[in-house]
Amino acid sequence: MKTAQITPEERERAFASAKKPEVIDKQKLKVRYHVEDYNVADRPRQFLEAFSAILKHSNYRMALDHFIRMSAKCSRCATTCQVYQATGDPKDIPCFRSELLLSVYRRHFTLGGMLKGRLLGNGYLTDEKIEEMAESFWNCTACRRCTMECPSGIDHGLVTHLGRYILSELGIAPRALVVSTREQLEGATGNTSAIPVPALIDTLEFLEEDIKEELSVEVKFPMDVENAEYVFFPAVSDFLMEAETLMGIVAVFTVTGDSWTTGTGYFDGINYGLFYSDRMLERVVKKVDAETRRLKGKKILIGECGHASRSAKYYIPVYCGGDKALPVINIMEYTHRVWKEGRLKLDPNAIMEPVAYHDPCNIARQKWIIEKPRELLKAFCPNYVEMTPNRDQNVCCGGGGGTVSIDEVRAYRTGVGGKLKADQIRASGCKYLVAPCANCKKQLRELVEDQGIDVEVVGLHDLIYKAIIWDEKFKVSSSPAEEIPQKQEDK
Repeated sequence: MKTAQITPEERERAFASAKKPEVIDKQKLKVRYHVEDYNVADRPRQFLEAFSAILKHSNYRMALDHFIRMSAKCSRCATTCQVYQATGDPKDIPCFRSELLLSVYRRHFTLGGMLKGRLLGNGYLTDEKIEEMAESFWNCTACRRCTMECPSGIDHGLVTHLGRYILSELGIAPRALVVSTREQLEGATGNTSAIPVPALIDTLEFLEEDIKEELSVEVKFPMDVENAEYVFFPAVSDFLMEAETLMGIVAVFTVTGDSWTTGTGYFDGINYGLFYSDRMLERVVKKVDAETRRLKGKKILIGECGHASRSAKYYIPVYCGGDKALPVINIMEYTHRVWKEGRLKLDPNAIMEPVAYHDPCNIARQKWIIEKPRELLKAFCPNYVEMTPNRDQNVCCGGGGGTVSIDEVRAYRTGVGGKLKADQIRASGCKYLVAPCANCKKQLRELVEDQGIDVEVVGLHDLIYKAIIWDEKFKVSSSPAEEIPQKQEDK
C-alpha cells in the first residue's frame, strides 16, 4: 500500500490527534453556504448542467481525466493536512474530499460510468451529496500543501476549487464572499470594502500628515498619475485596517524616488473569484488590467496580499494578453530589489525582539517569493527565528481559501484550521509575527487572540517603516515662522 512508504515520524504527526478534542468538536460549526435558494428537488440537475458547461468552456476535463485514473484513496495527504490533524475525521482527509467530486465526474461524464450507472440503476447525484460537498469544500483551507505530498499528482486544491465553482453557479457559496464581489463588480464604490473615493483620499492625506508629524519627513501618496512605472493595488482593506503597512510602503518609495501611483478609477487588489468562481476571477483581473492601462502604467504592483498577488501574477497573462500582458510584481520584490541596490538603508538593530515570518500559501506554495522577505528581515532583526515547517512547505494560517472572510466559522478557523499554526507560533517564541498578506493578518490576529498567544501580528512593511535610515535631505526643514523665535532666543 502507498501508506507503507510513510516514515514513522510522519505517521506519528498525522495520527497524534486521531481522536477529536472535545473542545474542537463543539467549535466545528455547521454553516449553510447558500446565497440564494433554488428548487431543492431540481438541484442535482442544475449541478450537472453547471458542471457540463464548465467542462465545455474550460480545460478542467483534461485534469479530471487524469485524476480519476489515479488512486485517490491512499490517504498519504493526511500527513500534511492541518484540518485532518486537528479533527481526526476521515472526511477531512483531502483525497476523501476530492473523491466527492471525482465520483460525480466518473459517474456522469465518462462513458464507462454512464453505462455502468444505467445498467445497475445507481450512483445518481442526490441533493444530500450536494450538501455534503458544500460543507466539505468549505472546511478546506485550499492551501494545497496536500498536493505536494500526493504520490499520484492529484491536485486536491484544484478539485476543491472546481467544486466550489460549480456550487457557486447554483447559488451555494459563502454570503460574505458573494456580497463583497458584487459590490466590487456592480456596486457604486467598485471595491470589496465599499470605500468611496473621497474617503480613500482623506485616509491617505491623514497618513501623510501622520508620517510628517512622527518622522518630520514629507511623503506623498500619488493619485491618478499617468505614465508611472508602477500602478499600486493593495488589498483594499489595507486602507481601513493596515495603516502601518501603507506607511511603510510610501516610506520606501519616498526614499527611492521611483514613480508610482494609485488610481481612483479602481484601487482594489482583492480577488475573491480565486476562491469560488472563475467567472468572477476573470472579471476582477480585467479591472486591474484596465485601470493600469487607463493610467498608462508600465507595471502592476500588488501590495501585501497573498491571493491578490497570485490572482494577478498567474491570471493577468491568461485573461489579459498572454505574452503581451503587463508585468506583475509584489511589493516585497520591489523593496528587496531597491535594498539590494543600496537605495534603501535599514538599521541593523531596529527590531531587537524575536521575529518570525509566516509564508502566505498563495505566495510561497509555488516557490515564488520565499527568501526575499527573509533576507530583508535578517537585515534589521538580529533575533530572527524560523517556524517549522516553512517556505513552500509552510503551514496555512488556517483561514485560507477565503474562509477567513466567513465570520460565522471563526471558532472553526481558530480552533481547527489554525490549530497547527498556533502550535508553530508558540514554539517559535516570537514577539512579532510577520505576515505579508491581508487575509493571513486577519486570521492570525484572531488566532492568537482565541488561542491566548502573546504575539503581535504585523506586515513586513510595518517593520521596515521602523527600520528605515533617513538621509537628512528627506527631513522637512523648519518654516521661517518657526525659526524667528529661535533666533530671538539666541540673541
